[in-house]
Amino acid sequence: MLQVPDDLSSELAPLFWLLGVWEGSGVLNYPVGDEVRNYEFGQRVSFSHDGLPHLNYSSYTWLLDSDGDQPLPTPLMTEVGFWRLARPATDADPGPGLLAGVGDPPYGSAEDVETLRNTNDGFDLEVSILHPGGVSELYLGQVKSARIDLATDAVMRSASAKEHTASTRMYGLVDEHLLWAWDLAALGRPLTSHASGRLARVD
Repeated sequence: MLQVPDDLSSELAPLFWLLGVWEGSGVLNYPVGDEVRNYEFGQRVSFSHDGLPHLNYSSYTWLLDSDGDQPLPTPLMTEVGFWRLARPATDADPGPGLLAGVGDPPYGSAEDVETLRNTNDGFDLEVSILHPGGVSELYLGQVKSARIDLATDAVMRSASAKEHTASTRMYGLVDEHLLWAWDLAALGRPLTSHASGRLARVD
């Protein structure tokens, strides 16, 4: 059974169920030009914390080769990011840069965190996800019980990045598995179903 780490920030209580390493598989189905790309992939996702009021996120995916002749899995994509409750910044928060916060954490107890609950009986989220291909996504959304809904508020792309204009993502805990779905607006397409996966906690 998953135990709450002693040094877990109170602000992470609504996201506690994500902690750990998850592994499983998924499927991609997305139109590119006149064809539809369709394939299965493996995935390993990690949610960890370092004592600060955010989760560290990383995801690594690889192609599941249908012929089984590949000696090693073919890498597909990796991404990293940070997940946190959306709330006003205070003097106690660190930053910008390496500036330390001043004073006691503003949401140091479960009762304090409850004051952040929104009108939908959930908690607002900010999630930043960085792709090595020159794309950075800022998502806004909410966590309510064991379900998370996110939509991009901004997508930044380098001059060399492929076109990617918007995304939505959904995560949910169902029968002890992490299920997710990702819709993507890219390559001239409007927001379209892109990929989904089912993962089991392995650590």
